[in-house]
Amino acid sequence: MVTAAGALLSMFRIQTRPQTRRRVPISVKTILAGLRFIGGEKLILGAISLDLFAVLLGGAVALLPVYAREILHTGPWGLGLLRTAPGVGAAVMATALAHRPLRGRAGPMLLWSVAGFGVCTILFGVSTSLWLSLLSLILLGAADMVSVIIRATLVQLRTPDEMRGRIMAVDMVFIGTSNELGQFESGLTAQWFGTVPAVLLGGVGTLVVIGLWAWIFPELRRAGKLGEMRSVGDELQEATERMQ
Repeated sequence: MVTAAGALLSMFRIQTRPQTRRRVPISVKTILAGLRFIGGEKLILGAISLDLFAVLLGGAVALLPVYAREILHTGPWGLGLLRTAPGVGAAVMATALAHRPLRGRAGPMLLWSVAGFGVCTILFGVSTSLWLSLLSLILLGAADMVSVIIRATLVQLRTPDEMRGRIMAVDMVFIGTSNELGQFESGLTAQWFGTVPAVLLGGVGTLVVIGLWAWIFPELRRAGKLGEMRSVGDELQEATERMQ
């Protein structure tokens, strides 16, 4: 409640710059405009789909109760620590990035952070020590936070103002479904192959996805600094002005 109230008060302090825009009639075309835009903008498509498939394959968190009981041989307190570890890593990384923003190229950094997520998943999968498992989950949460910040910032900066609401709606659907389907995938593969092989397959699958996405979406590899990112609309306007 305290953090939610703080976030709400902080939002009221944001100085908005409202602009008058032409209202477009609601139709099937406008509803699906977000999907069409994402399909045509390879950088956004690559960033969103990378997160979708990485989380889909790396959903080891769903198997924490099994790890706590059968592999790490700990009780409810150990399971609580395991549940908390990714959030601790994410919170520490978010605080660090708030004070020292990312300066490097966004695309390669996004790929490396998701690769770190996959490596930490593999490390957690092979661990039989509670403390090593906690460390791997903390690092997993930190790597995931880096990828989340880069992806969210990249998508919002690259999207024109009039499309941002629809693009973020599609992004939220992707995030929600990937988390739920990822837990289903982890439980299903654990039933088929066993708990440890399921986690290892998820981590290795995440690394495979990284390699494929780096090849399929070269725009993602070439993405520059977030501070220099411009929206598609701004680039189109500049190109039009140069032609005139």
